[in-house]
Amino acid sequence: MVDKQTTEEEYDPFEAFNDVVGGDVRDPYPDFAEKRANAPVSTGSFIDHDLLPEGIEVGEDWIIYRYDDCSRVLRDAKTFSSAGYDATIGMVMGHMILGMDEPEHRRSRNLVAEAFRERSLARWEPEFIGPICNELIDRFADRGAADLVRELTFEFPVRVISRLLGLPEEDFARFQRWSIELIGLGADIDRGLAASESLKEYFAGVVADRRGHPQDDVISDLVAAEIDGEKLSDEAIYAFLLLLLPAGAETTYRSSGNLLYLLLTHPDQLDAVTADRALLPQAIEEGLRVEPPLLTINRTATKDVEIAGVVVPAGSSITPCLGSANHDERRWEDPERFDIFRPPLPHLAFAHGPHMCLGMHLARLETKVVITAVLDRLQGLRLDANGGDPHIHGLIFRSPTALPVAFDT
Repeated sequence: MVDKQTTEEEYDPFEAFNDVVGGDVRDPYPDFAEKRANAPVSTGSFIDHDLLPEGIEVGEDWIIYRYDDCSRVLRDAKTFSSAGYDATIGMVMGHMILGMDEPEHRRSRNLVAEAFRERSLARWEPEFIGPICNELIDRFADRGAADLVRELTFEFPVRVISRLLGLPEEDFARFQRWSIELIGLGADIDRGLAASESLKEYFAGVVADRRGHPQDDVISDLVAAEIDGEKLSDEAIYAFLLLLLPAGAETTYRSSGNLLYLLLTHPDQLDAVTADRALLPQAIEEGLRVEPPLLTINRTATKDVEIAGVVVPAGSSITPCLGSANHDERRWEDPERFDIFRPPLPHLAFAHGPHMCLGMHLARLETKVVITAVLDRLQGLRLDANGGDPHIHGLIFRSPTALPVAFDT
């Protein structure tokens, strides 16, 4: 829990957030394997309740561990509702698409879906996604050493999503802070609520400006959008933006850091990707499978339902464990092994069904840009022998919090 006496200068939202939602759980996968074998549907919780601040209460969920069962839950939005999110992160984000069911979800998602399709994103790569990445690498490329998390992967995606929204570059730093405080509600509820209000106040000015002076950005798209012939309210627009900003930064920062770590700790596969960049798409997918950035997702049973022989009562909170599903030995041979050459099969890192991650194409593109730029510009890339103990950890959100590397200059 965050010490309330901590000053603004001392407070680090990055550290506070990771303390609560992750902890130093290095390898949850043996436990997941045991659950898949012996208790594929069972009650439990992924959150250490002792670390939660006052005002945040979390009960036990029905946790689903096998791939086929998780896929079923995520595909059947009628039986397994997403509305429970309104009572959790909805506290700071409002009623957003993550907590909507059909048909409201489809109508609302379609308002911004075009901006996140592959063909729409392709034009942004040379215009600003690539340049943003290279500007960050410029800061340390001549040094011979860097922490790729703090100096690259953590900052890169928030700059990209801010640019897609049409926000000015001079505001990127505070958006990064607000975003982490917002999504880290469990670390400090007061800071999370304050960050929500700060962002709403800021967005009010931007939305008002776009109404009079539309631009080529997502906020202008939302201002112009209509559902059933009616314009979106300011609160509806804020809910979109409060989700897109932190979610757009969170997934990519973790997934790109995970893949970098996996490649650096598997030098033969790093060498293969370095020599043949055509292998990068399959490396990205294998990285997402082996170490998804988010291990869990939440649904609520709308009726009594049987899953893997277990009757889950109506109203129960259900947690498909994406991390376990992605390691299911019924689907993948030797699933614990990171192998970019394995036959491709769809995974659940970006969920499945109607709520499949809106930003998955952006996350893949950003990861491709980061890995390509790192391999192009940092010759002889390797983990820094004096860099301590870098590792992937976490039980809900999962990634390395430091990735010290050395390279030739």
